[in-house]
Amino acid sequence: MEPLFYVMAIMGCSDGSANCAEARVESARYATIQQCQAAMPAALTRNSDIDYPVVSAACRANGERMVQLKQDRRAS
Repeated sequence: MEPLFYVMAIMGCSDGSANCAEARVESARYATIQQCQAAMPAALTRNSDIDYPVVSAACRANGERMVQLKQDRRAS
């Protein structure tokens, strides 16, 4: 089974940080949520070319464990 890891989604938002949409996902994988969050400032600087008034980032879990969790919830 593939281990759980975290990826960072770069979000583009309208003024006031409303109506956000995922603009891209960073290629780096992080072992912990803390590592992902610590990398946010540099990632936001790298992705400042996105054509939205507000650019933000969000860390999310990814990997086979997430797929298994979703399948378990559907079976319930």
